[in-house]
Amino acid sequence: MGRTTARRTGRRTGPDGAGGRPRSLGRRRRGPARAALACLALGAVLLTAGAAVAYWRETRPPVTDDQAADVQDALDASTRTPSPSGSPSASPSPRTSPSPSAPPSPGTIAIPATGPGTFVTARADGSTVGTGSRVRRYKVLVEEGIDVRPGDAAAEISEVLADRRGWTRDGSNSFRLVSGGSYDFVVKIATPGTVDEICGAAGLLTRGEVNCSVGTDVVVNLKRWVLGSPQFDGPIHEYRALIVNHEVGHRIGHGHETCPGPGRPAPAMMQQIKGLKGCVANAWPYAEDGAYLGGPAVP
Repeated sequence: MGRTTARRTGRRTGPDGAGGRPRSLGRRRRGPARAALACLALGAVLLTAGAAVAYWRETRPPVTDDQAADVQDALDASTRTPSPSGSPSASPSPRTSPSPSAPPSPGTIAIPATGPGTFVTARADGSTVGTGSRVRRYKVLVEEGIDVRPGDAAAEISEVLADRRGWTRDGSNSFRLVSGGSYDFVVKIATPGTVDEICGAAGLLTRGEVNCSVGTDVVVNLKRWVLGSPQFDGPIHEYRALIVNHEVGHRIGHGHETCPGPGRPAPAMMQQIKGLKGCVANAWPYAEDGAYLGGPAVP
């Protein structure tokens, strides 16, 4: 009788001697729980990755309309046939205000098509130019392997920023060269090929010819640093001053301006490569007497 009953029930005695559920059923019930935990873990990973992508998108330096317009206008100007007097191969005009830190003459600086894409940061001594309460920290980087010394480039840029005709004249801004840590903007001098790579990654087409600005980075084409621009009639030091003053102007809140009238100095915030519109080429935002050399805002 007992054997017959055992056959009908089909139950097996558990480890403690009681009638327990089959172990295989326990495994089947635990399977869905494990799958649910795996899904939750995968969801957490995806959420974390999504948050990281969103953070990168929000924090990467954007390309502003002014920055894109400067590059496109410079490229358009570079494709026009320059006048004989404005040719990049012409001998540069003598500097009107030479300084001990002035770089070598353009004829002594080679312009390789591209470089390694790595940079050397100019050393900083901690000094600040200007007396404004808003201290703008900046770095100067020069691509490795080119004939421009980081210290020389930084000294020239510092002289531009310290000039009484520069942005320190507004009484609000001062500038400090730094070698590390946080900064407001950085000036990079690079070969044409490296400029194309940096600017191209931000969607800006430079074709080995022009400078660009990406977010906080001012990327100066070595060709322009050495030869200047066919569209700028003046000494190479003045052209470099125009690059610095125009781009720094954007970073302290100034937009594009246009010619205020025939015969007057072109604003530093004017896209002078598009034409002077009757104004006279000028690299500085202020006159010697402290007057702001501005013009009507470009909508």
